[in-house]
Amino acid sequence: MSGPTKSMGVITVVALVLTTAYTVALGSNGLLWFGWVVLGLVTLGMAAADSVPPTTMPRPGRSHGPTS
Repeated sequence: MSGPTKSMGVITVVALVLTTAYTVALGSNGLLWFGWVVLGLVTLGMAAADSVPPTTMPRPGRSHGPTS
């Protein structure tokens, strides 16, 4: 995992702890839990994208052939 993905994972875990603490202290808040689920899904998406090897296709707009 890259640095940004690890940071996002830490933020997600901290958000889970804070959301749980809020729920225990003041009662459930659906918006907080929805936000945490969205954050978790984004984190999973980052981890999945981070685990895919880079493609070998050339970048668009660049010429790889002989120049005249």
